[in-house]
Amino acid sequence: MVHPLDYPTVPKTDLRRVAVLFSGGPAPAANAVIGSVALCFTQAGIEVLGIRNGYTYLMDCKPGQSLQEGKAYLRLDRMELEGLRTSPGIVIGTARANPGKKVKTAADLQNDEATAPLRAVYEALRSLNVDALISIGGDDTLTTAAKFHLWQQYLPPGSPRIRVVHLPKTIDNDYQGIDFTFGYFTAVEMLAQQVRNLLADARSTGAYYVVQVMGRAAGWLAYGAAIAGEASFVLSLEDIPPEWWISEETFDPKSGQKVLDPTGKPQTRKVINVQAMVDRVVQTVLARDQAGKPYGVILLAEGLVEYLPLEEFRQTLSEDEYRVLTPDEFGHFPVSQLKYSGRLARLINDEYQKRTGKKKKITGLQFGYEVRCHPATAFDIVLGSQLGVGAYRALVERGLDAVMVSVGRQLSLVYEPFGNLVDSVKLRAIARPLDPQEDFHQLARYLEVRVKN
Repeated sequence: MVHPLDYPTVPKTDLRRVAVLFSGGPAPAANAVIGSVALCFTQAGIEVLGIRNGYTYLMDCKPGQSLQEGKAYLRLDRMELEGLRTSPGIVIGTARANPGKKVKTAADLQNDEATAPLRAVYEALRSLNVDALISIGGDDTLTTAAKFHLWQQYLPPGSPRIRVVHLPKTIDNDYQGIDFTFGYFTAVEMLAQQVRNLLADARSTGAYYVVQVMGRAAGWLAYGAAIAGEASFVLSLEDIPPEWWISEETFDPKSGQKVLDPTGKPQTRKVINVQAMVDRVVQTVLARDQAGKPYGVILLAEGLVEYLPLEEFRQTLSEDEYRVLTPDEFGHFPVSQLKYSGRLARLINDEYQKRTGKKKKITGLQFGYEVRCHPATAFDIVLGSQLGVGAYRALVERGLDAVMVSVGRQLSLVYEPFGNLVDSVKLRAIARPLDPQEDFHQLARYLEVRVKN
């Protein structure tokens, strides 16, 4: 019979050394994850190397070279770990280097040129005698972990395999496999506090604020901040109805020439009818006026910006900024360079004045980077710690490979195979936008002043 105060037994394992890395944007409670990984493996007698700055040093390591301790990696098992789990920041740093970037299809896994960065990562880790890799990151990092696992299946027979476990990190909360990722609620809390501050200011001055918040592929952050901060209205990409979508030909801002698709035809892109978006916001402003609330805070998820007409980009940016915009292979432009809230605020004010004959003070703002290393809430520290412990339990207690550690009811551990999370054709992590039919999304609508149809 197991006594409640007994410590978990340490099973036999062939693991002697594991590596952990963090990739992509920072998130609150990152050190809770890393510290829990280090503590569990260390107490089981397994060395833990913290790879610094994501995949950067691993990708840059040439055959025959050795990674420099202190610069490329840290021995976390030799650190004083107490206090690490509750500290902000990322003790091993992060970066966006992506060794799987050139691998776009399953066939590319056998292409030496496309997989050269993955081979560099493998050889660098093997030079350190690493038996397993724990990656922490968002959808790109999950995809990279899956590609690294799949690529190893083509190694010559007898070659040592590096097992891979992924821990989900995205404060955007936008991919399959976990209800809420660590850092999400900390980010929401900080954003909500800013919204509450703005709402108090708006109420005092009879003004409006239009705020662009993080969330490229999904509106989880915008909706969380709106609900917890009592925003007046929130809009994300998932909210755009079919009739708001139009299309336009894509132009290269630098050359002014049309962008052609692989067949030589002008490339078109779906864009949002900005006037329709403005009209909907103004309806909320007018409804609040009628309810005796001539003030408010409007939240917009940044993913909307990617789908604006090119002319709106020109109106938002300086000529120099506009000309360096470069569309990707799908005709999309980088969201990070586009700050649209000020422009939208002016359009809303113009439409409001057109309908009422009155002006209203409407100011555009942008929130984002300031939330990523905010001191974590207790919930995110607990969640992050459980995920870190889950990496140990997946690798040592269960002997698993190619899984993402997730949590279920009451933070019980779940081990989700990569195959359920990554599209096997596109080799991309499966996105998880907000579902307008789900209760979390509808919660915001129940709390807003109703617009008459």
